Amino acid sequence: MSGFLRYFLFALLLTAVVCPPLPAKGQTADPQPTAESSSSKPKPKPKKKTSATTKRSPARRRSRRNTPRFHRMHQAFVASATLKPMAMQLLQNRTPQAYAGVESFARKHSADDAGSLAWLAVGYGHFLDHDCAKAIDPLNRATPHAGDIGDYVAFYLASCYIQTNRNSEAIAALAAFEKTYPASLMVRDARVLHANALLTDNRPKEAIALLENDRVPLRSDLEYALGRAYEAAGDMPKAAAVFQHLYFTVPLSAEATSSENELRKLGNVQGVTPPTFGDRRNRADTLVKAKRYPEAIDAYRDLLNQATATDKPSIQLALADAMLRSGQRKEARRLLDSLPLTTPEVAAQKLFTIGEIQRASDDDDGFLHTVNDLRQSAPTSPYLEQALFAAGNIYLLRKDYDKAIDSFREMEQRFPGSPRAHYVHWKVAWLSLRQGRTADAKTGFEQQIAVYPDSNEVSNALYWRGRLAEEDGDKQMAAAFYQKLNARYRNYYYGPLARERMAKMGMSATDDPPHYPILDHVPPINNMPALADTTVPDDNLRVEKAHLLENGGLLDFALRELKAAAEEDKGNWLPGEIARLYEDAGRYDLAVETLKHAIPNYFAIDFSVLPRSYWEFLFPRPYWPDLKKFATANALDPYMVASLIRQESEFNPNAVSVKNAVGLMQLLPKVGRGVAKQEKLKHFSTQQLFTPAVNLQLGTKYFRSMVDQFGGFEYALAAYNAGDYRVVDWQANGKYRDIEEFVESIPFTETREYVQAIMRNASVYRQLYGTP
Repeated sequence: MSGFLRYFLFALLLTAVVCPPLPAKGQTADPQPTAESSSSKPKPKPKKKTSATTKRSPARRRSRRNTPRFHRMHQAFVASATLKPMAMQLLQNRTPQAYAGVESFARKHSADDAGSLAWLAVGYGHFLDHDCAKAIDPLNRATPHAGDIGDYVAFYLASCYIQTNRNSEAIAALAAFEKTYPASLMVRDARVLHANALLTDNRPKEAIALLENDRVPLRSDLEYALGRAYEAAGDMPKAAAVFQHLYFTVPLSAEATSSENELRKLGNVQGVTPPTFGDRRNRADTLVKAKRYPEAIDAYRDLLNQATATDKPSIQLALADAMLRSGQRKEARRLLDSLPLTTPEVAAQKLFTIGEIQRASDDDDGFLHTVNDLRQSAPTSPYLEQALFAAGNIYLLRKDYDKAIDSFREMEQRFPGSPRAHYVHWKVAWLSLRQGRTADAKTGFEQQIAVYPDSNEVSNALYWRGRLAEEDGDKQMAAAFYQKLNARYRNYYYGPLARERMAKMGMSATDDPPHYPILDHVPPINNMPALADTTVPDDNLRVEKAHLLENGGLLDFALRELKAAAEEDKGNWLPGEIARLYEDAGRYDLAVETLKHAIPNYFAIDFSVLPRSYWEFLFPRPYWPDLKKFATANALDPYMVASLIRQESEFNPNAVSVKNAVGLMQLLPKVGRGVAKQEKLKHFSTQQLFTPAVNLQLGTKYFRSMVDQFGGFEYALAAYNAGDYRVVDWQANGKYRDIEEFVESIPFTETREYVQAIMRNASVYRQLYGTP
C-alpha cells in the first residue's frame, strides 16, 4: 500500500472521531488498582431508555417501533447490554485480556447481531492499533449479522483491505457501499476511500467522476484526493488549482502541507490563476491565529517580496508581531526600527508593538514611556486603548492603585465603546473602595448596573452596593440589592453570599423592600436554550443505532448518529444525551463540557429550570467513596474537594496540564513525591498520580496543609492556583473587611475567578446533594 493511503486512512480516522481520544493503549484510568480501592472508575450501567414525550401521534410512534429494522436493532441492544463494559475497556486500553473478553462474547453470540457488534469492536480495536491484518477476520465475521451497523463494518473492512494491499476487494466493496447503505453517515467517507483505492489501481478518471460532484461542503481530504486524481490523469492545471485552493483556503489542514509539496513538484503550470495577494495574506494571518508562528513568519516574508509600497508596512508590522510571539524579540525590534512611518496608523501600531516587546522583556518602565508616546501621537488609536489597559494592570501589580485608577478611567473615557469598558469601570469602582473613597465606589457600583447592565460585573456591583448600604444602616436598600442579586444571579459566587447577608439581617427573599429604579436596569436571563422537551425519542432509528453502537464501546460512531438524529428530530435532547453517553464511558470531563457549552448561563437559574440529570452531569460525584474518605480524614468538606477537582481536571484522572500537573487534583510530581513521603507510601512513583485513590489521598493531604498554613479555604485555594508567596504578599496588602473583600482584590484575574468558581461550585454541590 502506498504511503499516501496510509496517511489518508490515519487522517480519516482522526476526522471521523467525534469525541476526544481516550487513554492510550495499555493505560487505564487507574493504572495500578488495588483490591481495597473503591475509586476505580464505576462500571457503566446499561440505561433503560425512556419513552418519548415529543408531540408525535401514538400511531406514528408505534409504526416506527414496530418496523423490522427497529425491532432487530432493539433486540441487539438488549442482547449486548453485558458487552458494553467489556467493549469500552477494549477500545480504551486494547490489552490482550480485553480483546479476549470481547471475542468470547462474540463467539457466544455468533448467530445474532450482538455478536456482529462485538466483532466490529474487535476489528475496530485492531484498526486503531494499525494492525489491519488482524482486523480483517473479525470484520468479516461481523458482516453476516451486521444489520444497520453494516455500513461501519463495510467501511473499516474496505479500509483494512487497502492497508493490506487487497485493493481489488476494497474497490468491489466500496463500489456497492452507497447503494447498500444510502442513508449512512459514512457515504462521503466511503467516496474518498473509494477514490483513493481507484488511484492506487491507476484509475484516476473514475476517481475524478466520483469526487468532482461532491465538493460541497469543502472537505480537505476529498479535495486532496481530487487533486491527486487530476495529477494522475495528466490534467496539471486542474490539479494545481485544487492544490492551490487547499493550500491557501484551509492552511491548517494536514492536506495543506501535502498540497504544498505537490505544488512544488508541479512547478509553474500554465493556465492556473495565481493566488492573489489577499489569499496569501489570509493564509499568513490564519497561521498566526493558530499560533503556528514559524510558518506565519515564512509566509509574511514571502509576502514582503510581492508587496507594493502601500502594503509593505502592514506586512512588516504583522511579521514583527509574529516574531515577537515566537520569542524573536530582538529580530522583531530590528525590523520595527527599519520601518518607515508612512501613516499615523502605522506609527501607532509600531509604537504599540515596541511596547509589547518591552513588556515581554519585563521593561515595564520603558513600556510606560511608550504609552506616553502613544498618548501624544495617536490619542484615538485602538492601540492606545490596549496600551492603557496594560498600563493599568502594571500599576495594579505594583500596588500603585491611584495610577491604576487613572489608567483604567482614561481608557473608559477615551474608548467608551471598548469591549473592555465594563471591566475597567469595575476596576475603577473597586479600587476606589479599596482606597477608602466610599462615595466614589457607591457611584461606580451604581453606574456599573446602569451603564453596563449586561456585564459580568453586575453581580459584584449588586453585592458590594448592598454591603455599603448595610454599613450605612440602610437595611431596606441592602435587602433590595441582595434580593435582585439572588433572583438574577442565584448560583453565582455572590448569590449564596447575598442570601447569607439577608439571613443575618433577619430578612428573606420573599420580603418586599422599597423599589429602587436602578435595579430595573438588570436584564433578565438571555440566550437560554429551549428545553421544553429533553426526552430522547425512543422511536428514532438513528437513536436506536447510536445506543447499539454505544454498547459496542464505539462512542465516536454513536455520537455521529446522535447528532444526525437530533437534526432530524428537531428536539432539545441532544446535549443531555451526549452528556449521558460520556458519563457512562467515564468521561465526566466531556459530560461537564458538553452541558457548559449548551447552557452557558446555568449558574443564573434555579434548579427547577433544568432536569435533575443535567445538574448531576454538570456536578458529578465520581470516585465518591475515596473522595469522601480522604476529605473527611483531612477535615475537609467533600464538596469543597469535589469542587476543586471539577475546576482542576473536571474529574479526568488522566489529565496532565501544560505545567505537568497530574491527575484529578492536578498535583505536580515534586509535590506528589513530597506528600507521599509524609504519608509513608512505599515504592511511590509519579505514575501513581494517575490512580484516583492515590491522587485523592495525596491531594487532600496537600490541600489541608495549605488551609492550615493560610488559615482559610479561600487563601488556600488562591495559593493552590497562584503559589504560596503571592498569597502571603496579598494578605499583607492592607486590611480587608472579610474574606470576600480579599478574594475580590486578588489582582490575577485567573486566580480570582478560580477561587470564586470553586466556592460557588461547592455551594451548588451542597444544594444539589445535601449532607455528604
